[in-house]
Amino acid sequence: MTAFSRTPVLFILLVIAAGLARPAWAQSVVADGQKLAFDRGKGNCLTCHVIKGGDLPGTIGPELKDLKAKYPDRNELAAIIFDEAKRNPQTMMPPFGRNRILTEQEISAIVDFLQTL
Repeated sequence: MTAFSRTPVLFILLVIAAGLARPAWAQSVVADGQKLAFDRGKGNCLTCHVIKGGDLPGTIGPELKDLKAKYPDRNELAAIIFDEAKRNPQTMMPPFGRNRILTEQEISAIVDFLQTL
């Protein structure tokens, strides 16, 4: 078998390997997002929101469920977490991104988690 004839086989193996790794990576990001959302010192979402699987939730904000249907554009949900005051000046929600409580990567992980609810 020549190097040229092995190229398609290697390409196919790489595609298969990438496809198998992606779900594990996605699950890891979602788990990281949940950890951040439930962390009382970081995302702190449970202080104000009921979230399935969370302990001692607050009732100030709406229950966080069906968010992928409510916000099909994940960027809109990320913008809410980054600084909800831009959309709703009367909000009580902290501007997690603007105040650098969460990084953009952390906000993205939280959005990934919230879209699974």
